[in-house]
Amino acid sequence: MNILILIIAITAIISFIAPNGSSNFEKYKFSVGAILNRKEYIRLLSAGFLHADIFHLVFNMLTLYFFGPIVIQGFGNVGFLIIYFGSILLGNIFSLFIYQKQPWYSAIGASGGVSGILFASIAMLPNLGIYLFFIPIPIPGFIFGLIYFGYSVYMMLNPRQHDNIGHAAHLGGAFFGLVYAVANQPQAAMANSLYIGIMALPLLYLSYEIFVRKRIG
Repeated sequence: MNILILIIAITAIISFIAPNGSSNFEKYKFSVGAILNRKEYIRLLSAGFLHADIFHLVFNMLTLYFFGPIVIQGFGNVGFLIIYFGSILLGNIFSLFIYQKQPWYSAIGASGGVSGILFASIAMLPNLGIYLFFIPIPIPGFIFGLIYFGYSVYMMLNPRQHDNIGHAAHLGGAFFGLVYAVANQPQAAMANSLYIGIMALPLLYLSYEIFVRKRIG
């Protein structure tokens, strides 16, 4: 079976087995308090297989379905798996770092992994056309990346209780996918350095907020 379809199928099955509000959902979602206080590190990965509702699941899996083949073609099945699961883990680890003083913070979804796949695709094809809902004109990938990073940074630095959207996980996952693509295709990265630099502008602001202003969460 195609590795991409297998990941989508497993994620869908687990999402239905552990729906929002169930005991398994609560046991395996990303939760700062549970991870730091009870050392339940499995949540760093298991949260990537849980979703808030059918729309959340379908949106993530459709995005993965459309952009996964680009990554598989560029990096193979092993590279795809490294990016996907590495992005989920790094995204949640980054979330843990950012929200370490907010034990109530929780999030779920494969969005970190999906973001990694999406941004690995954009790193290779910065002018890749991306369609958003209700907008019939494709947005160049690097412009989408700039908007995506900017929104994620803002929401990450201004968390809302019960939001349950892993903005920091999105950002950490996207960063992992981008870096992996650049490290494994340095010639393409050099050719696309201007586009990648434009996308990275919000990350420079985030670094200032975290390391200069010491603003974490």
